Amino acid sequence: MARRKHHDEHTNHESWAIPYGDLVTLLLAFFVVMYSISTVNEGKYRVVSDSLNAAFRGAPEGPQPVQVGVPAATTIAAPIVQLDNDVRSMAMRQMAQEAEEAMSPLIAQGLVDVQQGDGFVEIAIRSDILFSSGSALLADAAQPVIRQLADVLKAFPNSIQVKGHTDNVPISAGAYRSNWELSAARAASVVHIMEEGGIDPRRLSVVAYGEFRPVLPNATPDGRNANRRVVLTILDVEPTTGRQDGVGAAP
Repeated sequence: MARRKHHDEHTNHESWAIPYGDLVTLLLAFFVVMYSISTVNEGKYRVVSDSLNAAFRGAPEGPQPVQVGVPAATTIAAPIVQLDNDVRSMAMRQMAQEAEEAMSPLIAQGLVDVQQGDGFVEIAIRSDILFSSGSALLADAAQPVIRQLADVLKAFPNSIQVKGHTDNVPISAGAYRSNWELSAARAASVVHIMEEGGIDPRRLSVVAYGEFRPVLPNATPDGRNANRRVVLTILDVEPTTGRQDGVGAAP
């Protein structure tokens, strides 16, 4: 009986194409990811905007009501609070940076100082560039300074406290009984210009300290000069628009 000849199986010389195709696919995916990271687009800005909005306005309410007697899911809420704090801190840093850039010529002259603390940004303006002695009327040259600050701050929803400070030299004549009244009137003058500059008046409040919060001793002219100032304290919270108990609400 004749022996049947076995033919060698056909060798696939194109087997390299499969791993090569996988490699090309992986490289394509890698470059797509790198491109998406390096490209700034409207979608990314919208994500950041939504995050900032959630931070300042609070996290949205869940679809399910909270049941009495059911323990809160603290293990889930904690990371959300941390993210909220991070976004707030990022927004405050951005605000401080923009204020410094807007006020940079006056900062270089020692007339404006911008500081960021835990939960606030503080902008101190020497009264020398704002008012004449004993007056609460903003100088013409000072109004563009306040309006420039308003342009920066109106982009943020934060509460703004405008605080008036004076030195300890008693007021001997004029429209004001004491340095308290003078400091309040000066802070109010700044508030009016900021409102005209586009800031929601519900974000603004006036605080008068008079001579009682000095930054330097009043014993020298330089000390008294440093104590005459208007300070804008921007908090990392939005202003409250009403009382929860209904007291004082409109009928």
